[in-house]
Order: sequence, then C-alpha cells, then structure tokens
Amino acid sequence: MMISRLIRPLAAAAWCLTPCLAAEPMRPAFHYTSPVNWLNDPNGLVWHDGEYHLFFQYNPHGDIWGHMSWGHAISRDLLNWEHMPVAIPEKDGIMAFSGCAVVDVANTSGFGKDDVAPLVAIYTGHREGIQDQRLAYSTDKGRTWTMYEGNPVLDIGIADFRDPKVFWHEPTKRWVMAVALSLERKIAFYSSQNLKDWKPLSHFGPVGSVKGIWECPDLFEVPVEGTDRKRWMLTVNLGDAAPAGGSGAQYFTGTFDGQTFTADPLPPTPAAEPISSGKVIADFERSGYKGWEIEGEAFGTRPSRGTEDGQNPVGGYLGSGLVNSYGKGDAPTGRMTSPEFTLSGGFLNFLVGGGASPERLAVNLLVDGKVVHTATGRKSEELRWVAWPVAEFKGRTARIQLVDEESGEWGHLLFDHAVLSDKPARTPIENANWVDYGPDFYAAVTYSNAPLVDGRPTWLAWMSNWKYAVATPTSPWRSAMTLPRTISLRMEGGRARLIQHPIDQLEKLRREPIRMSRLSIQEANKRLEDVRGTRFDMRLRIDPGGAEEVGIKLRVGGGQETLVGWSRASGEVFVDRTKSGNVDFHPDFSGKHGGAVTLQDGMVELRIITDDCSVEVFADGGAVCITDLIFPSASADGIEFYAKSGKPQIVAAEIYPLHPPEK
Repeated sequence: MMISRLIRPLAAAAWCLTPCLAAEPMRPAFHYTSPVNWLNDPNGLVWHDGEYHLFFQYNPHGDIWGHMSWGHAISRDLLNWEHMPVAIPEKDGIMAFSGCAVVDVANTSGFGKDDVAPLVAIYTGHREGIQDQRLAYSTDKGRTWTMYEGNPVLDIGIADFRDPKVFWHEPTKRWVMAVALSLERKIAFYSSQNLKDWKPLSHFGPVGSVKGIWECPDLFEVPVEGTDRKRWMLTVNLGDAAPAGGSGAQYFTGTFDGQTFTADPLPPTPAAEPISSGKVIADFERSGYKGWEIEGEAFGTRPSRGTEDGQNPVGGYLGSGLVNSYGKGDAPTGRMTSPEFTLSGGFLNFLVGGGASPERLAVNLLVDGKVVHTATGRKSEELRWVAWPVAEFKGRTARIQLVDEESGEWGHLLFDHAVLSDKPARTPIENANWVDYGPDFYAAVTYSNAPLVDGRPTWLAWMSNWKYAVATPTSPWRSAMTLPRTISLRMEGGRARLIQHPIDQLEKLRREPIRMSRLSIQEANKRLEDVRGTRFDMRLRIDPGGAEEVGIKLRVGGGQETLVGWSRASGEVFVDRTKSGNVDFHPDFSGKHGGAVTLQDGMVELRIITDDCSVEVFADGGAVCITDLIFPSASADGIEFYAKSGKPQIVAAEIYPLHPPEK
C-alpha cells in the first residue's frame, strides 16, 4: 500500500496533550489519540497491576492504513495516557491485526517466570491470502513483548479469519476464544488449556445484521439492572450497513455453557405503517410527470423504472416507477415542482433516497410559497419513509419541490409515493440490536481482568467509520478512540437491552456548571449568550410542549452548527452534522443520524459529551447512543437551544464545561 508520507515512529513518552491543543485544534482533550500517525481498532484491552493497557491498530510509518502493528498506551484512570513503544510490530511481511490480551494468572502458557504471571496477547497474523492466530507475551508489565516461536497457534487456511477475543471460562476451567469468520458472517468458538493448542467448539450465525462483514467479536457477562443476575452478551462489529451507514456494531444477549452461545430472540422487525387509506399525491406509475414543472436536466422527462445505467441497485420504492435524478449520472442539476394540492390528514408521507444535502439535494414542502419542511437522503440507494406533520396547515394549498443542485458524488435524489395520511409511515430496519446509532463507533471491545463498576464491564471503540476514515482532516494524527463506557442490561418487555454510560472518571474534569430550571427557549438562551467552549458534559430534560423538533445547537458560529435534538415525526433523538464545519472532505461524511426513543413522562432526556472533534449522545437512560465526529472551526464555540413550533420548556439543565485531564 502506498503511504502518503512518512512520519517518525511512535516513541515512548509521557506525552502531554494540553500544549498541543492550540496548535492542533481538532485533537480531542480527553479521547485517546496517538501523537502521530494512523490508528484504528482498539486491541488487547487489559487491566494489570493497577494499569489499563490500550493496544490498537497502528501504522508506525504514516497517517493512512497500512503496516498494521500494535500501538500501546497505559493509563491508571482511562483519561491520562502514557504513550509506549510499538508492542507488536509488522514482521517478515506479516501484519499484526486485531486481537486481545489476557493475564495468565495460573501461567497455563508457561510463558511466566519467577512467579510473575505473563500478559499474553492473542492476535491475527495477516499476509496475502491467509489470516491465522498468533501469540506474543510479556513478563515486565507489558513494557516489552516476545513473539511466540511456535506461531501460528491456530490456522485453518483461509483469508478472512480474524480478531480473536479470549477469556478464561471458570466453570470449564479453560480458555475460550471467539473469532470471526468474516465473509461467512459467523463467529467461531474454540477452547484451550494453555493458549497454544486450540480445539473447535461451535459456530454462531449468520443471524441479525448480515449485510456487512463480521469482525471484532467479544463475549462476556453483563449484569441485569435491578437484579443479581447476569446475561451473556456477544458483540459483533460490521464492516458496512450499520444504521448510520458504513461500519457499526450489533449485539446479542443469551446464554453460554462453555461450548455454545445461544442467543435470545431478536426484537421483532417493525412493519411499515399502512398508508393505503391515505390520499396519494404522486406515485409516478404513469409514463410522464403530469402537471409537474420541470427545470434543468437532472430529473429527465419521465419517471425512472428503477436502477439507471452505472448506478448501484435502487430499492425501497413502490410499484414500478419513481423519481431518480441519476438518469444521466450525478452531474446534471434541476428542479421539479408538483401541481398544487390541499393539505389534509396529520402527515405527508413519502419515500426518499440518494445523496444527503438539505440545501442542495432536497425534498421541500411549500406552503404559500415558503419552505415549511425539508428532507434529504442518507447517501443510500435504498428509499426510506419520511413523515412530515402537516396538521397545522390543514386546508391550505401546498406544493412539493424536488431540488438537485449537487453535481458531485452522490449528487442525485430519489423520490416516490407522496401520500397524505392520518398516520406517519415508518421504514422497517434490519432485525438487529444496535450498539450505537451514530456512524463513528466501531470495533468495541471490553477490558479483560479490569475492576468492575457495580458489576459493569468497561469498553471503548474506534471513533471513526471505514467509509471516510482515511480522509478525516487531522494532522499529524488520524483517528481517536471513543470515551470509555460502562455497560449493563435493562429488562424491557422480557427483552434484555444494552445500557451504556460514560465512565464516572469524566466527572473529575468538570468545572462549575450552568444550571437552569423551567425556562423557555428564549430565557435559556439568554443564560447561554456568553457561554463559549468546545468541551462539555450536559444533562438536559426538555418538555417538547408540542414542538415538532426541539434540542440544542453545539459549536455554533460562522454559519456552522451541530444539532442534537428530538423529532416528533420520527420519534428519534438525532445528531445532525450537515452544517458542522468541514463536511466536504468526503461525500459520505455529512448527514443526520438517530435512534428511536421512548419519552419518559413526555420528556426528552439527554446526556451529551462534546470534545474538540466529537459528540456522544446518551438517551433513553443510556439505551440509545449516538457517536459522531465533527470538524468545526475553532471559532465556532457557541451553544443555544432551539425548537421548531410549539412552546417547549427547559425543565432542567446542567451544563458542565470540561477541562483537559491534568498530567
């Protein structure tokens, strides 16, 4: 692989982050980054002798993927990190892919000496056409590492067999490995008495989300809130097709008997709301655009019959026709405006797909010539339902406007089946349990041997997405880790649901808070007029008061803003980064990402953590999490509440500015 530029290898250093923040405004203050170069998946998360070890996929030679080795850092609190030398390097043309590390307390491997329990890393060796599992070990608290001379310890002769996670299973007195058969969408389980000799146990999958390849599994026990019970949880990371597009993670709860993981039933797939009783405004089943005003060349002269030449497969539309502005590729631009119609019912439902740009690539609802609603695609050729509430405009004349002013990549719009109905339409999603609904949470793994917080394991993930990771606009480093989170399960309707919270150590970074109680949006924003910053820990409780949408704008300034809000029409909490700053470095970056929540007592409750280039949202008591990277200008540092219609109230707010960890 060509490396764009060479950068000095990572050296051992207690590297102080704080002085670099001014010179490198995108570098986060309390999310882990390497001083230089590329990193991705966290590896070998293990606690030993008072230290948290973070290993990670690392390129010692440049800021793009390649020459994969294990970088290394150590912390006592998961916030302050000491950077260490490369632990496991690429050697003899074999890259060190992802894996895990364990404390071999009983020295089953024989690697220990002088009564010192060894740290043993189990990782994937990668070379062209073959992936196998290998060992390295340390007897000096992880400072130096020796590759096992008997490597590989597990080789089944295939190219996509990777990312082992190993743990000691006390009931059977043996080590258990979960490892991905990536292209088969399966997890294989093996056992060993000594970490060197492995025997097959069973397979799990394919089940749940199978559109993307399976990677980076983890299997561990999780406490069930309000009980003294635990459930086993298997996490599987996906290379593509997660809810926000691109890479992401799903989980399964169930039982593990030392041989086989048996999953609990997945949640039922939600069905689309019936819309046949509504009034159809346009379905594009005829040969032309009868009554529509056409400008430019983007939309052609007649409806499309599906996928156009050179286009990826289009799906999700109804019948045989739809609007597809890819007829001559992404370059042409234009507009379409419908005949006038009278608004009735509670919702205007329609299907939309294609690119994502609410200003240049949009579906608009015009009432009295003014835009009252706007929607765009999600950079997907799969059309999804959008439901606009229109009860307040009942009896008024309206038109639908389709806009394609984007001529670059993803510069096309898909539109179909506009219908007025008393019910909002919903798009079924893939039948899976999702760990995070944002685009930037991948390869999550738990800490081995770590102290539990009220029985809860701790994990973290790579904070990026394979769709655009190599292009993120940072230097001389590229990519960061998420904030570590503690995890538990909550029983809801007989289903075990994943709950995540930021680690308690974050509270050490808090400064004096801004507190509010029972204020209108206008009153709350007066309190925020002089508040500036990029790093916050916020707890918000908002009464929507009939609002169509309500939330908070972050990193406001110079036309930039990142929205964290709740939408009545979709029932989702979301992060909208379409105007968050630098969004043009890759066509898949800009977007709006959300997950459905259940309001408690009718209130929107949010915890929001912001760092210099990230937003992490915890909603529904930690059941819905959204992680998004953002790259705003340093001067975009304002915050303000906002609402669309209604009379919302800020019932309670605590906004803590955060300072960098003290060295």
